[in-house]
Amino acid sequence: MEAIRLALKHKADLSRLLASNDERGMELKQGLSIGSVWLLSQLARELGVVAALGSDRHGKLALWQVIARVLDQGSRLSAVRLAGGRAVGAALGMIGFDEDDLYANLDWLADNQAQIEKRLFAQREAASAPDVFLYDITGTYLEGEHNALAAFGYNRDRKSGKRQIVIGLLADADGRPLSVEVFAGNTSDLETFAPQLKKASARFGAERVTFVGDRGMIKAPQRAELGAVGFHYITAITKAQIDALIEAGVLQMDLFEETLAEVEGDDGERYVLRRNPARAEELAASRQDKLTTLQSAADAANTYLQEHARAAAKT
Repeated sequence: MEAIRLALKHKADLSRLLASNDERGMELKQGLSIGSVWLLSQLARELGVVAALGSDRHGKLALWQVIARVLDQGSRLSAVRLAGGRAVGAALGMIGFDEDDLYANLDWLADNQAQIEKRLFAQREAASAPDVFLYDITGTYLEGEHNALAAFGYNRDRKSGKRQIVIGLLADADGRPLSVEVFAGNTSDLETFAPQLKKASARFGAERVTFVGDRGMIKAPQRAELGAVGFHYITAITKAQIDALIEAGVLQMDLFEETLAEVEGDDGERYVLRRNPARAEELAASRQDKLTTLQSAADAANTYLQEHARAAAKT
């Protein structure tokens, strides 16, 4: 209490506070930081992460790796150094580890990933398995070459000459992650789809399922796979497909209005459509931009011809 009174008395001038400490023979020391570690560990407990990882040493190491990634986006070595200034032992009940322990823990996580995801899934608030799954993929490039899954492929980061990996994320209807899977960098979007079906049915026990994916994710082969297991899907179709449906008489142009319209095709597929005013503005702006570019090029060409006596502008 005396220390607090002293600090409040000199809060406007910290140099006076330090001088007072020197006079009294007091020494200031910084103990191990515990606030952030304790907060994140309690949040992980509430989210079910602690229960999913387990209470043994590997579970605690994995929990620290999660917390370290939140506090500092660094390497395994940086996570060890980060622990040196924090009360990890008091907050997590674990002491004495180095970067080799964390790398070994990554192997443990890879071996137990399916069970961990299953435990997290079981702690969802919903009483039954979800009937809508959201799925998409992304990729990330690698600077090094020594990675079992690194390969050249469609690089979303536009880093030419860099190998990459492909990452697929499966989520429920609310966007909560259920599973993540890493594929070789040359894996196409479509090839990653079948494993997600197996997870939804086998691991998560879903019976009535609707997959939601973009037009590059759910195509004819994937629709066939979904139909084979009795699952449904929601996706977008391409402009070429829309043109084909209009030509076949399944869709009519007057259906593209402000209000939603629904058409059922001969194959039992339901098409939900409307006119998108925002998209119409984008297309109009794009056309105007192209026209402006062409006009500028024509003006520049005409100016060049007019300035040269031997040029035949009419020709």
